[in-house]
Amino acid sequence: QVQLVESGGRLVQAGGSLRLSCVASGRTFSIYTLGWFRQAPGKEREFVAAIRWSGGSYADSAKGRFTISRDNAKNTVYLQMDSLKPEDTAVYYCAAAVREGSLLGGRPDYWGRGTQVSVSS
Repeated sequence: QVQLVESGGRLVQAGGSLRLSCVASGRTFSIYTLGWFRQAPGKEREFVAAIRWSGGSYADSAKGRFTISRDNAKNTVYLQMDSLKPEDTAVYYCAAAVREGSLLGGRPDYWGRGTQVSVSS
């Protein structure tokens, strides 16, 4: 099994930046896709970004502002968030999957516990 632990969430002003980290541990050798989802109160959990080998896939709301990256040596995936908006406020969840399609479809094999990101105006 795989454990995912997010960190970096905090209160930040609109227009500011924040970098989230997620460290994976356990049987990580089979994890090829890592990503981020978020969930605001009263809303469904939504896809934010994903990365397989390189580059990244993004939700329209994140494209151009967020950047996903990974450091395989550290078993860590990052989400660099710039130009933050109040609507970015949510609990951000790290996710991992063997198959990219399962993660993109909202059904990753593993979830982190989440980290709170709050953006004030």
